[in-house]
Amino acid sequence: MSIKGLPFFCSWSGGKDSCLALYYAIREGGKPRALFTTLAEGGDKTRAHGLPLDLLHRQSAALGIPLVTRATSWEDYTAVFISVLRQLKEQGIEAGVFGDIDLEAHREWVENTCSSAGIFPFLPLWKKPHRELLREFLELGFKATIIAVKDDILDKSLLGKTLDEEIIDRMERSGVDPMGEQGEFHTVVTDGPIFSFPLSLEMESQVLHDGYWFQQVRVAPALAGKAGR
Repeated sequence: MSIKGLPFFCSWSGGKDSCLALYYAIREGGKPRALFTTLAEGGDKTRAHGLPLDLLHRQSAALGIPLVTRATSWEDYTAVFISVLRQLKEQGIEAGVFGDIDLEAHREWVENTCSSAGIFPFLPLWKKPHRELLREFLELGFKATIIAVKDDILDKSLLGKTLDEEIIDRMERSGVDPMGEQGEFHTVVTDGPIFSFPLSLEMESQVLHDGYWFQQVRVAPALAGKAGR
């Protein structure tokens, strides 16, 4: 089934995989209607990557796509996700876009969750070669900053770095998947061909939590209210 002409939401982490999936869906003729992001229980940062909510709002503004959020615990995650999807379905959204690449358990979860809400799951990155995806991401002009690394796999010196060919080569030499599909690292996207203006980040403290080093970031005040390049 094609996504062409279908109103869709994108399961949005703020990182490179969901952003590239969004780009593919738009390129294939889908109609973006919402970015859906789950938040930690406090409601002030994303559930998966720990990004501040105001940064997600700036991405939403730059992309021109409304942001939908819902706070949840990991225990209630699936039930909350389905509840939001059913609301989106009632609002006319017919498809969901996801950035999964090759983890079968993730695809099964996506398909079951979307089925429960009567929504078509679209996974445009599925089974594509990781290195080719990353090369296309960079060649298209997307910019992504590394904001989390798994402590026992990657050095925290990578935090705050812009993803580029040099870093990718460094990861591959270390035996690390350059797309981080196993959760080796996470990114936040700050610019690209579907952004109407770039985001500028300020680096704050680095914290170790649950086996990951996180680079805490915020939108630079100089651009916080700017709506154009």
